[in-house]
Amino acid sequence: MSRWFEELPFRIGTTSYIIPDDILPNVRYLADKVKDIELVLFDIDEYCNIPNGEQSAELKDLAEKNGLSYTVHLPLNLNFSDKESDISIEKALKVINGTRDLAPWAYVCHLECRDIPHEEGSALWEWQQQRIRAAETLSALSGIRAELAVENLETYPIDWNIPVVQACGTHICLDIGHLFLRKEDPIPVMRKWLPLTSVIHLHGVGSRDHQSLSHMDRKIVRKIIDELFLSNYDGVVTLEVFNEADFQSSMDVIRGCL
Repeated sequence: MSRWFEELPFRIGTTSYIIPDDILPNVRYLADKVKDIELVLFDIDEYCNIPNGEQSAELKDLAEKNGLSYTVHLPLNLNFSDKESDISIEKALKVINGTRDLAPWAYVCHLECRDIPHEEGSALWEWQQQRIRAAETLSALSGIRAELAVENLETYPIDWNIPVVQACGTHICLDIGHLFLRKEDPIPVMRKWLPLTSVIHLHGVGSRDHQSLSHMDRKIVRKIIDELFLSNYDGVVTLEVFNEADFQSSMDVIRGCL
């Protein structure tokens, strides 16, 4: 199988939910097809997929044999508002401690606080302070800091994340699909924030987000790829899709843009 992606300056990857199976079968399937795999982990009452010791050993072995890295997406159901942050930090720590042996490239987190401000001002400042306190506590308790990557969401501007990133010494997870949802041009955002970015999420927007890049104007995708080369970006680019057809067609789009 052609490993054309080996020549890219960045680490192209995708999620651990491409085939309809658990994490390990997905990693086995993807091991020779990408350079990074985003482990999408859950810790909820009904389901927990944090790897156990035996699973972690195989994940580590697959990474070493195939030149893989892992990014870990912390659970989505976290709320770092002051009244609820203790429970969320406990869940995040459980995931971090359960994957530490894999030496992840990054831990992607939605440092979400509910009641997002509608405009700038004192409410935004307090919202950011809550997130700073949560990130500082998580970093202190876990011993990781630069490995944390704060992801921008479609519900507010990415610039609102920056005081948190700068105050806590973390990185950015730049989700370009979420910029598409906000009708933002990704190129100025990339030029501004790529130096602080360790992970990029790239996905198409059709009837919803997290679809194949084939839904996007090929000229826009080519501009994004060109910008990565011009910026000498050497981090992870995750095709954040969740089935085989979307993954393969997205890889074809990337290859066609080179």
